Amino acid sequence: MLMSTPRPCSPGDRGPESGIGGASGASGEDASAVSASGGRSRRLSFDGESGVVPLARDFARQALYAWGWLPSATADQRAAAEDVLLVVSELVTNACLHAEGPAELWIGSDGKVLRIEVSDRGAGDPAPRTPHRAGRPGGHGMFIVQRLCLDWGVVRTPGAPGKTVWAELGAPA
Repeated sequence: MLMSTPRPCSPGDRGPESGIGGASGASGEDASAVSASGGRSRRLSFDGESGVVPLARDFARQALYAWGWLPSATADQRAAAEDVLLVVSELVTNACLHAEGPAELWIGSDGKVLRIEVSDRGAGDPAPRTPHRAGRPGGHGMFIVQRLCLDWGVVRTPGAPGKTVWAELGAPA
């Protein structure tokens, strides 16, 4: 059972107010950017990198510090930041295990929602294992993403190899 929140916009379309771009629809290789609408984003290429999961987590942590999510003033803010880091780890790990490795990580926030996108060259579609067996090792990554996020999905570019797996989390109060 997919526990996804219905959205008025199709996957990859952030609607009329967003303007924050992402791996699924933006160009450019800037490490950090601010859009005209106040959205912020950061992009990390994994080309030639090793140790990509800790690298991705550190990159996400730096973005959270830059955007004021860290250091956390409350337990709820700390939990929200830890959820972001866990989702980044799970999506990048999935790309490593099931999709020939990640190509790029993009993180963006409009102040209300933080979006994570991991692009890879793999052909498969991620999905939570069903039935979920909590007592067994492995196979929990997309179940965790599904439980922690407001929504998640997959975007493919016609005629191009690979895909972008995205997930959205609410900003801390």
